[in-house]
Amino acid sequence: MEALNQNGHDVTFHDLYAERFDPVLPGPEIPRDGPVDPVVKRHCDEIAAADGIVIVHPNWWGQPPAILKGWVDRVMRPGVAYEFLEGDGGEGVPVGLLRAESALVFNSSNTPEEREMEAFGDPLDTLWKNCVFGLCGVSIVHRRTFSVVVTSTLEERWKWLAEVREIVGGQFPA
Repeated sequence: MEALNQNGHDVTFHDLYAERFDPVLPGPEIPRDGPVDPVVKRHCDEIAAADGIVIVHPNWWGQPPAILKGWVDRVMRPGVAYEFLEGDGGEGVPVGLLRAESALVFNSSNTPEEREMEAFGDPLDTLWKNCVFGLCGVSIVHRRTFSVVVTSTLEERWKWLAEVREIVGGQFPA
């Protein structure tokens, strides 16, 4: 956040755990015209207005934590993040609606990068670049994983933070 603020960007920050965000998508909320919880509506308005997006989360079983997955389910909704073309009954390819041109995703992991690639093929890269942001119209997605956290030194973690500042500054300059 510091790097974004220093570059003159307005930042909206959410800690989903601290906010006690409810990740459960209720059935009535699924349709585009369904009722939306006021908290979810605020998040929808913020993501729709964002010029850029930054997501930070740990790699849990090759996925984001359930609370973040639920946030995607509830906030990246039809009419906010994507829509189907007129006459398309939903079987076609959605059109992205997000105005953000770029997104950054930072992950932490306790799996060495080589093992992640060999054993799992990096499912988080596919998820964020293709299944979420690409589908919702965000054309530039940069992802960086920092590992192995559990055995990292304080010096390594400071270097990671410096790298985050550099990436953020490059992606979202003043």
